[in-house]
Amino acid sequence: MEKRSIDNLGAKTYGPYSAGIIANGVVWLSGQIAPEAGDDIQAQTAASLAKIDSLLTTANLTRDAVCFAQILLADIDDFAAMNEVYGAWVDAIEVKPARAAFAAAGLPANARIEIVIQAIDNNS
Repeated sequence: MEKRSIDNLGAKTYGPYSAGIIANGVVWLSGQIAPEAGDDIQAQTAASLAKIDSLLTTANLTRDAVCFAQILLADIDDFAAMNEVYGAWVDAIEVKPARAAFAAAGLPANARIEIVIQAIDNNS
């Protein structure tokens, strides 16, 4: 099995991991957080999704390749505000990704949200 790393284009990482991996046409993006975007859940959501967009572009993929999103929230009360930003992000995707969203205490770097993505690379 050949696997290759997807570079995070200089974005800060918070541990010893690859920003993304492609193997056998499956794409896994590590959880993206953006505490540097400020304390606002909508700003952190938008910045995390921008990092995902950047990783997808680096892998020569679009949002349409995304099959699953896992969203971890430090506070489940942020769900509605996060969902507004996420909903706009997936709006143009013809087949919306499956998704799970739940509260998870103690996200890295005191982030309010972490987003994990799985996608398919039909070009692999």
